[in-house]
Amino acid sequence: MPPRTVTLAFTGASGLPYGLRLLEQLLTAGVQVYLLYSQAAQVVARQELGETWPSRAKELEAQLLSRFGSVPSQLRVFGREEWFAPVASGSNPADAMVICPCTMGTLAAVAAGMSDNLIERAADVMIKENRPLILVPRETPYSAIHLENMLKLARLGVCILPPNPGFYHHPATVQDLVDFVVARVLDQLRVPHTLMQRWGDDTQLADTTQP
Repeated sequence: MPPRTVTLAFTGASGLPYGLRLLEQLLTAGVQVYLLYSQAAQVVARQELGETWPSRAKELEAQLLSRFGSVPSQLRVFGREEWFAPVASGSNPADAMVICPCTMGTLAAVAAGMSDNLIERAADVMIKENRPLILVPRETPYSAIHLENMLKLARLGVCILPPNPGFYHHPATVQDLVDFVVARVLDQLRVPHTLMQRWGDDTQLADTTQP
């Protein structure tokens, strides 16, 4: 069954268009989203999207609700230090969590069991409660330290999903590449979507070969 609630975290890695598209798709699917964001994510929003995100969580919440046309009860935004947020406790965890994009610093903190901010604590809750946790690490190349941290988390059941788009669907735009990655995340969450064709669907695959 698809999750009813998902914690989505934006960190300071490049790749915020993946996170925003994922947020849009989750809201469209009727999922309740708890959104967490770091100060560095605000810098990335300005750099990659040309957008200014307010530091106050409630102001960003209102901005995103207006952008995606969602109802207020469907999206709740929390800052890094809001320890009374539902996601901070194993007594009220979300059904799943995605960190997209995920910095190597955040990945390392999660691997070490750190809980110095709400993003790290929410991820720690997912692991200890045996809930799905998906990390979308945006870095290249990976060092041995990065790989060891990923292996440690993978052995704990965490899904490591690097944003590596395929090209067999003949992408024509940057949005097509973004959608490929977001579709993979949604598949892991078992959230239905129509972002791209399914492999083996002869009709749709044939359509993509037309000039």
